[in-house]
Amino acid sequence: MTEPVLYVKHGCPYCAAAMKWLDQHQVSYRDVDVLETDEAMEELEKVSGQDSTPTLVWDGEVLADFDVDELEEFLAQRSGR
Repeated sequence: MTEPVLYVKHGCPYCAAAMKWLDQHQVSYRDVDVLETDEAMEELEKVSGQDSTPTLVWDGEVLADFDVDELEEFLAQRSGR
């Protein structure tokens, strides 16, 4: 299993909430601020087909433009496998 990648934008309240939730639940991830480089934004658009954040990519699965409730549901489905 690969480390999840969380695409965020600095100042995005949904991104901050997602990072806080992941940190509180001790879920390891790598965050990429898509506003820092053109390459980061291009990477987000390539993996998700859009430019909205937060977007989580985990083992090829994409959860785009989500809130914490959707994140919880996504992770619960993954752990149920």
